[in-house]
Amino acid sequence: MNDRRHKRHFNHPYKAPVAAPEKEAAKKPASEYEAPKFVLPESYYAQLEEARRAAMITVVGVRFKDGGKVYYFDPGKLELTAGEHVIVETARGLEYGETAYGNKKVSETGIISPLKSVLRKATAEDDRHKAENNVKEKEAMTVCEEMIAQHKLEMKLVEVEYTFDNSKMLFYFTSESRVDFRDLVKDLASVFRTRIELRQIGIRDEAKLIGGLGVCGRPVCCHSFLEDFGQVSIKMAKEQNLSLNTAKISGTCGRLMCCLRYEHDTYEEEINKTPRVDSLVRTDEGDGVVVETIPLQGLVKVQLSANPDAAPKTFSRDDVKFIGYVKKDGKQQGKQSE
Repeated sequence: MNDRRHKRHFNHPYKAPVAAPEKEAAKKPASEYEAPKFVLPESYYAQLEEARRAAMITVVGVRFKDGGKVYYFDPGKLELTAGEHVIVETARGLEYGETAYGNKKVSETGIISPLKSVLRKATAEDDRHKAENNVKEKEAMTVCEEMIAQHKLEMKLVEVEYTFDNSKMLFYFTSESRVDFRDLVKDLASVFRTRIELRQIGIRDEAKLIGGLGVCGRPVCCHSFLEDFGQVSIKMAKEQNLSLNTAKISGTCGRLMCCLRYEHDTYEEEINKTPRVDSLVRTDEGDGVVVETIPLQGLVKVQLSANPDAAPKTFSRDDVKFIGYVKKDGKQQGKQSE
């Protein structure tokens, strides 16, 4: 019986699966298929715009020094324009400032809450009080310098600032090392009868507070319009083919000039499009080596291999083809472009 089952199992005919017949209808090429279009109702866009406007709040920009940073304040019901003097509430009390721009709408995401308020437009009395504070600041500057000399402290007084409500007097100074000014603070407090605060600042901050003229003949940028100091490196001067002489690329503060970064992004973009020096390129007049580049004009100067004693020829970077680069010994290295 087992033999029959075994025999029947192996003698069973095998039927291969039959493929389903293809549909005669012609299939559309993949390029003709279109994704289904989903159109949102107009009410959705109206609600979205309404929500966006609701997230916008009205602010006014106020600065407290020429070229200083602009801070946002809530104008409340006041309609302000640029150049008006206002009294605002700050973390250190009432302050007298000038509007950098009037009422405008900004996104709520760019605001640090809670937003301090503009209390009022400055009155004639406020202007007079501010002028009196300016006179007191100059007097305090003289007194403090005399006390620094008496205490023989290695520090340079840069500026004195008196808060509008006369609750605090701030003294800004520079020093190459840490200074123990506790006795100086006590003497200043006994003279001015108010809260005294001494702040050590850097050499770039000193130039921003004092101001001056740059090598270009214009007022220094940090005192005129720069709100923050950007990072500046010697690489920026190299990429712009400037002299690396420290005296020529340093500002009044002794650090690298802030204006080096103004065109840095443009130079970086153009340099990436231009063959580098010592690149081997192919021109209409033959192969040669790039000896100089002018990125902003899109030009390269090429020393042709066929005539190495002749002066380099100038080509547009679009008219040359990079095929490798040259080592210092003059040998070609790298794969040639197809």
